[in-house]
Amino acid sequence: MHTAATLGYRFDILRAVVDVNAARAAHFVSMIEQALTPLPTRRIAILGLSFKPNTDDMREAKSVEVITRLVEQGATVCAYDPVAMTHAQKMLPTVVYADSPYAAATGADGVALITEWNEFKFLNLERLRTVMRRPVVFDGRNLWEAERMRRLGFEYHSIGRPPVRRS
Repeated sequence: MHTAATLGYRFDILRAVVDVNAARAAHFVSMIEQALTPLPTRRIAILGLSFKPNTDDMREAKSVEVITRLVEQGATVCAYDPVAMTHAQKMLPTVVYADSPYAAATGADGVALITEWNEFKFLNLERLRTVMRRPVVFDGRNLWEAERMRRLGFEYHSIGRPPVRRS
């Protein structure tokens, strides 16, 4: 955007992409809010904090905005990331940090996947479900198959697809 503006070019399609990306975190939190109201009584596990997998970089990470909004609305947040938690703790000091995805999900009313680490692709989802208080998943990366999540007993919310209720 900056380069286009410097060259006097209106890059409308890129502006639209930037605007959509800016609204993603608010939309994701709205999905969580609708399914788990009232948030002040809810514990939400966050899986993935870095802005992309395989890095500890927190710059422009969507997790920061999502977590900030959830905490502002009174939710308790417990998070896990394979490598970014040290950096995240400096930015998000009110969050409880866990040493595994299962520990983060223990007693949770919902799990929100923010960063699509390979580790999360291969989670034991049956184990995840059993440690949760309420088996609700919010998949911000469409990492898991909706039908599989339903068969495993989850209520499953993902981006751009209708929610799937437990069987």
